[in-house]
Amino acid sequence: MSPQRRLDVVLDSVKRLLRIGASANLLNLLQKQHPADLADVLNQLPDSDCRGALGLLLDHNSRLAMEALIEYGAEPGADLLEGYPPERIALWLNELPSDDAAALIDELPDGLSEAVLERMRPQESGEVENLLEYSEQTAGRIMNPTVFALSEDLTAGEAIQALQGSREVEMVFYLYVVDERRHLVGVVSLRRLLLVAPETPLQRIMTTDLITARVDTDQEEVAQKVANYNLLAIPAVDEANKLVGIITVDDVIDIIKDEATEDIYRLAGVSGDEHVFTPARESARKRLPWLAMNLVTATLAAFVVRAFQGTIDQVVVLAVLMTIVASMGGNAATQTLTVIVRGIALDELTWANSRRALLKEAIVGLGNGIVLGVVGALVAWPLSGSIFLGLILALAMVINILVAAVAATLIPIALRAMKVDPALASAVFITTLTDVFGFFAFLGLATLFLDYLNQAA
Repeated sequence: MSPQRRLDVVLDSVKRLLRIGASANLLNLLQKQHPADLADVLNQLPDSDCRGALGLLLDHNSRLAMEALIEYGAEPGADLLEGYPPERIALWLNELPSDDAAALIDELPDGLSEAVLERMRPQESGEVENLLEYSEQTAGRIMNPTVFALSEDLTAGEAIQALQGSREVEMVFYLYVVDERRHLVGVVSLRRLLLVAPETPLQRIMTTDLITARVDTDQEEVAQKVANYNLLAIPAVDEANKLVGIITVDDVIDIIKDEATEDIYRLAGVSGDEHVFTPARESARKRLPWLAMNLVTATLAAFVVRAFQGTIDQVVVLAVLMTIVASMGGNAATQTLTVIVRGIALDELTWANSRRALLKEAIVGLGNGIVLGVVGALVAWPLSGSIFLGLILALAMVINILVAAVAATLIPIALRAMKVDPALASAVFITTLTDVFGFFAFLGLATLFLDYLNQAA
């Protein structure tokens, strides 16, 4: 049975057991699932059923329930916890790693989050409060402060004994070496540690060429380091290079997914924190400003069309064909914009190599414009009965697709130089540009060759 088919069967069973009130059977089924699968189930249940299933699991297996909430997402997970007393939420959060607990607490209402922190165990609440002091989307916010470190004075044998006696190890692929003041001085792989003689000093086998993340480093940059250097974890250090935490690859995968989702949303003018089941009122509020801005920009294109009203009155078929030019320019711009914004996000595109990217996109735009222009001319000719109108459509498409390619390259680069998120603002400007240039090029050329069009008619 495929994973998706299995999940569908589990989901149907959960709905049926909830409907007939078979709590014992439902609990048994839920406890057999992986936290990630439970999160998928919760995501697809109606709100009342979701809360009922989660409540049952929280009463009998709170650790599994909280792990499922982390997989479900911090914001929707916190929404599901809001109805519970702070002392119970605090008890459940004590079972989570401090970075996961901090993610959930950060999404709770202010009053509730403060009450929860007051009721958590002192050590756990202190770690969570320390994490919340770091800015959002930084290495400090997502790191796990519980990190196992070895003294640089130890031997390999002593290090193995210390590792065996520790309960604070999240992952042991890398063992970090610190000096007496906890400055990070090296790293040893577990494999290397096990292959050397027990009396070998750590200083002889540790690697001192370290790849680290400062606690104030943006989380996207952290993810890029982990991906570029094929790491399973990266140490987080403060401004004095003291080891303060660790960021593991599972956290990095979540960052990559969230950042990619945010870029896709912003290209469409959607808030990065919106999800499928965000309340309709909130979704409408978040989307309305961008739609209103698009209305303003669409009005500019309408003014361009109005300026050529006399030409359209004489050659009515222009009103039928002019949308082709604008829509083709918009589609071409979307293709280029997607490639450029993603290139910026991955640090493939910089100011230094932007000329090469611009030349490449201009060539692509010109080539596609010529090919599509010829096809468009062959379509327009029989529709209008005029070869001149077909040639005008072809030339307008070449111009607009070329403009779209150049604009979709330059605008994101310029916005990034001005410290504005390219994904957030590029689409609005480029949609306006392609509509205005498309209508202006097509109707302007038609006006210029109006006499030929009238003769053909």
